Amino acid sequence: MLIDTHCHLDAAEFNADRDAVYAAARAAGVQRTIIPSVTVDGLNRLKTCVDRYPGCHAAYGIHPLFVMATKETDIATLAHWLATENPIAVGEIGLDHFVADVDHARQEWFFSEQLKLAREFDLPVILHVRRAIDPTLKQLRRFKLKGGIAHAFNGSRQQADELLKLGFKLGFGGAMTYPGSTRIRQLAASLPLESIVLESDAPDIPPHWLNRGRNSPAELPRIAAVLAELRGLSLAEISAATTANAESVFPLLRP
Repeated sequence: MLIDTHCHLDAAEFNADRDAVYAAARAAGVQRTIIPSVTVDGLNRLKTCVDRYPGCHAAYGIHPLFVMATKETDIATLAHWLATENPIAVGEIGLDHFVADVDHARQEWFFSEQLKLAREFDLPVILHVRRAIDPTLKQLRRFKLKGGIAHAFNGSRQQADELLKLGFKLGFGGAMTYPGSTRIRQLAASLPLESIVLESDAPDIPPHWLNRGRNSPAELPRIAAVLAELRGLSLAEISAATTANAESVFPLLRP
């Protein structure tokens, strides 16, 4: 049994065959899935998705790449959803300094406001971080949070250790499957096993065998097998450990 800690099952890419995608993931052994939001406008669509599919859980948040089209008053809307819908986390939130045409100051404001909400509602957070780990760490240290997951982690070992000190697990998925991703693969092989969770990020970050095609949560067992090979462990051991790790971050996942 596996937990997909990051999957956008509500994305438009799955509109034509979402039922089949969900069924294939369940048949492959992915029994629980966390679906993070990216905009306030998508919250109703996400709620419909998690209500329809058993084992799917919502995280509500505003993605840093969407803050330019987001109103400051949307923070109040998000707070209402967090108060009334019993989400598993606040997410997907964070900072992204990879894209040049995004206002970094605006990202920082939305990130800090959502961290305040996570603290207010005593929820873990799901982080999106690209080329912005150090400023993310600076923000996280301002708040006493329940930890969470650094999704698609791609930082240094030192940065990883700092996130672990703050109670975060690190998400590994499709990027780890590429032989050329030496830093990610080295981290996946050497970090404490209790620090790692698995994710598909479907429909994004496809593993190498999909040749840049649409990713799906049914790929998670094969992604887990790559982690098992990197660490010299059995797939059963990786499944048990990463499931326990996800449940430790998100208590609502526990049976």
